Amino acid sequence: MNSREGLIPVVLGTAVTAAGLTLRGTDVVDRSIAWGVAGFGLAHVVLGAIDLVEHRR
Repeated sequence: MNSREGLIPVVLGTAVTAAGLTLRGTDVVDRSIAWGVAGFGLAHVVLGAIDLVEHRR
């Protein structure tokens, strides 16, 4: 399989960000934890995007 480097972190980061933003509106976890999960996901999106741009062929 020929996948571009950085694509997996971007996809995974998008899913984690969506989960964090979804948890933000519930009473399951504290809002600060939900924002932390969303920030963690956003960090993966940014780092994956950097890899995609750096390794463009």
